[in-house]
Amino acid sequence: MSAIGLPDTFFTAPPHWRWLIILYFFVGGLAGGCYMLAVLADVFGDPGDRRLARTGYSIAFGAIVLSGLLLTIDLGQPQRFWHMLVQSHTGRPMFKAWSPMSVGSWALLLFGAVSSLSFLAALADAGRLPWRGLSRLRPPSAAGYVVGVIGGLLGFFVAGYTGVLLSVTNRPIWADTWLLGLTFIVSAASISAALLVLVSYVDGWLSTGVYALRRFDAWALVLELLVLVALVASLGAVARIWLSAWGAFLLAMVIIGIVAPLALHWRLVAVGRLTTPIAAALVLVGGFLLRVVIVLSSEGLGLV
Repeated sequence: MSAIGLPDTFFTAPPHWRWLIILYFFVGGLAGGCYMLAVLADVFGDPGDRRLARTGYSIAFGAIVLSGLLLTIDLGQPQRFWHMLVQSHTGRPMFKAWSPMSVGSWALLLFGAVSSLSFLAALADAGRLPWRGLSRLRPPSAAGYVVGVIGGLLGFFVAGYTGVLLSVTNRPIWADTWLLGLTFIVSAASISAALLVLVSYVDGWLSTGVYALRRFDAWALVLELLVLVALVASLGAVARIWLSAWGAFLLAMVIIGIVAPLALHWRLVAVGRLTTPIAAALVLVGGFLLRVVIVLSSEGLGLV
């Protein structure tokens, strides 16, 4: 605590993260969340949910590729992205267990490899690739369970590690709470379920898994609201400063991304056949706004 009563985090230089990193946080959450939900649909769903799982694997693959591109471009010198994984002077793999950035880089690489396998397996299972043997890398085969469990754990990590990364940067808000990782995980689950539901409705096909995801998303939104309340409470005196500067934006995010979708889910408000897709779209907007508020508010609160 400084002499004027502010935490020391207010006197550190900001990392100057902007829209590329915000997009990376959002897309990375979709990658991890969609993969986890796809595995659950494969393992616990009925045969009609195979298409839903394939959609999840496809989104996860595309999102993790985009995440890597966003992170690489944000480095400033994209041609040196490999320095995050390999020692430049020895050419040997570089892994720092104490560094969230190093651990996260390797997790992204491994998750990218596993999600690629699941994506190819889903295409083969649908008859879109000539190598039908690849379909054995998807549940219910034993190899598919192994790939799914490994990918699910990596997806869970990818969805939440960005919150942990923020917590170790010694910046206001980020370093003043231990709940950012949980917040990002719950939000990733919510926006991923919403995206899968929205894609299903746009494509014009529904299954028991889609209806289950809609119910899951409603409960995930309730949990997200509770976690956000706990996050604000965990900030202590910093919460007053944060809310005085960004309270209106945070309230708008809660209304758009949580309250309004819940009202639609629970039929407190109805707009006919568009009720579900509108709710899903609002959840996605709210998930993006959440990351905007968390990243930009800390960038603007420092006194350095």
